Amino acid sequence: MKGIACAVSTFLLALSLLFAGCAQNAPPQTEKDETPPQLQEDGMKIALEIGGMTFSATLVQSEAARAFAARLPLTLRMSELNGNEKYIYIDEALPAAAQRVGSIAAGDLMLYGSNCIVLFYESFATSYSYTPLGRLDDASGIVQAVGSGSVTVTFSIMEE
Repeated sequence: MKGIACAVSTFLLALSLLFAGCAQNAPPQTEKDETPPQLQEDGMKIALEIGGMTFSATLVQSEAARAFAARLPLTLRMSELNGNEKYIYIDEALPAAAQRVGSIAAGDLMLYGSNCIVLFYESFATSYSYTPLGRLDDASGIVQAVGSGSVTVTFSIMEE
């Protein structure tokens, strides 16, 4: 009987870890301690439609950001986590180059691991590693737009 209880406990533990959110302690695929890619004035502009509001964002100059942009337009149902981020696991992995960012700013768009897109709506310090994808040009109103639960976000390339 003890063997069955142990097996059930192990199964439940594994199941709970499977359903944990992006910012849990799962290590990213690659990790580097270096300065994050910088936003450049000529970086690609994208639009995010959230809760009836449209935000512009600038992508970083990186392989991950280019791979993300190549998949646009995308409409994603993003889940809530920790009262500071919305996330979703996507089917195809993006080229990760995770690094310890030290702090998150409201409006940061990041990749956790290689297939978890994260949009942060609060600023805070972090010890986690992410691959930067971009940042909202103006995060004013993002908290109201994303609300407290899951939210649908449409990402598209901005027309010039």
